[in-house]
Amino acid sequence: MEEKTAAHVTCSNGKTRLIQTLVLGIVVIIFLGYSFMWIMMPTSAYREYFYPKIRAQTNSTFFGTQGTTILVYTFPVLLISVLGSVYLHLGLKLASTNSCEIKRKSMFSWWKRPMIIRCLGIVSWIELFIFVMFIALLVWTFSAYLHYFFNHMDIFKEIGQGKRWEAKLSIIGLTLGIVGNICLTFLFFPVTRTSSVLPLLGLTSEASIKYHIWLGHITMFLFTAHGLCYIVYWAVTNRLSSKILEWKKTHVSNVAGEISLLFGLALWVTTFPRIRRKMFELFFYTHYLYILFIVFFIFHLGFNYFCYMLPGFYLFMVDRFLRFLQSRQCAQLVSARVLPCETVELNFSKDQGLSYTPTSIIFINVPSISKLQWHPYTISSSSHLEPEILSVIIKSEGSWTRKLYQKLASPFPIEHLQISVEGPYGPASTHFLRHDKLIMVTGGSGIAPFISIIHELLFMNSTKKCRPPRILLISAFKNSSELTMLNLILPISNASSRYSNLELQVEAYVTREMEPPTESPKPLQTIWFKSNTLDAPISTTLGQYSWLWLGVITSSSFIIFLLTMGFLTRFYIYPIDHNTNKVFSNSLRSVLNMLLMCISILVTASAAFLWNKKQSSIKTNQVKKVIELSPLKHNSWVDTPIDRELESLPYQSLLETKNVHYGRRPDLRGILMEHEEASVGVLVCGPKSMRHQVANICSSSLAKNLHFESISFSW
Repeated sequence: MEEKTAAHVTCSNGKTRLIQTLVLGIVVIIFLGYSFMWIMMPTSAYREYFYPKIRAQTNSTFFGTQGTTILVYTFPVLLISVLGSVYLHLGLKLASTNSCEIKRKSMFSWWKRPMIIRCLGIVSWIELFIFVMFIALLVWTFSAYLHYFFNHMDIFKEIGQGKRWEAKLSIIGLTLGIVGNICLTFLFFPVTRTSSVLPLLGLTSEASIKYHIWLGHITMFLFTAHGLCYIVYWAVTNRLSSKILEWKKTHVSNVAGEISLLFGLALWVTTFPRIRRKMFELFFYTHYLYILFIVFFIFHLGFNYFCYMLPGFYLFMVDRFLRFLQSRQCAQLVSARVLPCETVELNFSKDQGLSYTPTSIIFINVPSISKLQWHPYTISSSSHLEPEILSVIIKSEGSWTRKLYQKLASPFPIEHLQISVEGPYGPASTHFLRHDKLIMVTGGSGIAPFISIIHELLFMNSTKKCRPPRILLISAFKNSSELTMLNLILPISNASSRYSNLELQVEAYVTREMEPPTESPKPLQTIWFKSNTLDAPISTTLGQYSWLWLGVITSSSFIIFLLTMGFLTRFYIYPIDHNTNKVFSNSLRSVLNMLLMCISILVTASAAFLWNKKQSSIKTNQVKKVIELSPLKHNSWVDTPIDRELESLPYQSLLETKNVHYGRRPDLRGILMEHEEASVGVLVCGPKSMRHQVANICSSSLAKNLHFESISFSW
């Protein structure tokens, strides 16, 4: 019977893998075609042959000239997103039937090796290759457009018979704007957390922030140069006062472009590291100016041209509204553990159906501290080992975290804390089991993602389905009080029995103290919070089949948007304009299209969210009953001797394999290079200098068995 069941599962997995491969093949073909269109766009062949032919076939009374742009540049990316959702759903289905990863050496392992570039930070060879290819696309587009426009200067009616250098200055300004639009096209993909596009590339939103930063700097540099070129051109042609205040009804609006640029500059200035780190709140609040930046950008060029940039922004809007819906429900905070090193561990109740991978993150908002600020934190628990609890570790390092710590560490602890969350967000899959050994290098609170990995490996070890790799945890702390964070490595319940067979070695380094303190560290303080009827366990926004639901929302909302836009164009705009784009106001058309797009996303996302919330309401009530009966629940608001005894279990079991070194830093090169296993995963989470040092070691030609991965989330 077991053999038949195993054979059935194997056959089912084979079919699923086949479908997954077919979907991925279609995605690759669509992406290559989409990329080809961007490469061809600045050429004479495209502008004089391909584009007129495509436009003749797609120009209709329902969509007008923007139908061509939607078909060629918007539809392919959204189709990739929908197919990607199907691909990821099939991947989760395969993972549920086979929890053990296959140990195999990737043919692209060399391309993933790290290297350090001063302006880019730590990047792999494949990341550098993609970055160079993208810059090559920008250079190619700029040079090709310049060549075409210089050879067809007669198409620019405003230039007339003026000086040739003035005409070229105008063309250079136009071309800079076109190239900037390419950067804007891809700007929102890295910050779209619930999109299937990034997981298809093996990326996560938190790890892709650097791409958003790179694209943002390039975009604003090009747009600023674009604006300056036109201002100089208008000044030398004695038209500055008239052009700078021009808002044409059916053509490019200069005023809207200038306003958009001003909002973009205000946003851009606060993103530079010195300002962002010293005045984080200023950086955070001014980032909301992206809304006005995009709105006036659409007014500047019209919705038809914005369809080139629409896919990334459309997916971002879907993601942003889903995050808004999730954040309206306050999360149920069960308890908090306060450490003497000004660090707290928050333990939330979670839906048992909520599953996430190790190193996932959630965004936390505490309205009593700030109603607008959201801060990302790595989850330190495992959804398999701790099916009812989701934990995060927060160290007091800034004004926001300091206020949170003071609330929880007060002599008179609060009985309830209102917290909203967004997430979890994390990688679609992990590859920790592919290594023979894991070396985790951490500094301070950077230990949080490694705790989640250890918890996951504890669960796998307890199931006996596969043997987890050996673990070496290297932790660097400033003071001995921070050693108490090691107490959080193992869960409270059944810690000793689960840990007994896991090969875990901990090497802790206290850098600012030469010898152990004479006084024993203060014990952990546990605070239990009262339940609130308005709070609910953390659950997925779209239920168990979240990827499929995301594909349904994306496709259905876009179809509704196309239908409503088609009817609006056919029965309201077309009778006035007749597809000439010379009568109907561009601004009004843009407002109507933006309104229809927002309504379509709002309706479909809300319907999907409410449906899944209704379906999971019964399960949520069951989880609440389980939490009430859980041994973690306690009637007192601070820990008792019994609680302290339970919390000391992980610490005492860990003492057997923990070495503490005082007054020095770890010799990372010596430690990493001495390991000769065939595959060693080197994971690092800590300060920038530590990450760079480990990356340098792993990039050495003598360390071919070391596979580097940085888990740090840094803005």
